[in-house]
Amino acid sequence: MPRFGRIFGFLVAENPPTASAKAELRRELLAARRALSPENRHAAAAALAVSSLELPELAGARTVAAYVSIGTEPGTRELLAALRAAGKRVLLPLLLPDNDLDWAAYEGPATLAEAAHPGKMRLLEPTGPALGPDAVTGADAVLLPGLAVDGRGMRLGRGGGSYDRVLERLERAGAHPALVVLLYDDEVVARVPEEPHDHPVQAVATPSGVHRFSP
Repeated sequence: MPRFGRIFGFLVAENPPTASAKAELRRELLAARRALSPENRHAAAAALAVSSLELPELAGARTVAAYVSIGTEPGTRELLAALRAAGKRVLLPLLLPDNDLDWAAYEGPATLAEAAHPGKMRLLEPTGPALGPDAVTGADAVLLPGLAVDGRGMRLGRGGGSYDRVLERLERAGAHPALVVLLYDDEVVARVPEEPHDHPVQAVATPSGVHRFSP
């Protein structure tokens, strides 16, 4: 089980404005990620690949919508390899010009290339044919990037809105895949500021283990 992270000071202030609280928490978490050594990040990625597959929702999934980690995010390369080795179909996102996400099948690291619309980040995407934004609705599990999650399963994203659209698309389609956020251990926090459009996840996977949230 992951250990629950420290409580950031602003989170216990009285009724902080949601947008500013999210921005402050993002700054704190991104700074903590930058402080991690390459060795620690590599070890965390290897452990995350093992712990993630302990989740029944992921172990039993036939199709998993995942993503290629960038920068100081918890590494997903080992996890992607483990999912393919387990015989699962893996979908990876293609960033569209409006920040929405299309999807394509992942066929191994040699089939990744720099995104056509990278924005502020150097994204790697699969080079296979695009399957359309609705392809994610056929996934049994969706792995979500994030910066934090709290004990209710509320996730803090990076604020770009791409995965908010994915979650809205799933809701419109009546699709109910398992939603799993991948984090470092100390990113499970006491409370995440939330807005009406935010969706809870069913589970979090960290290098030290997994935690499932009650509905």
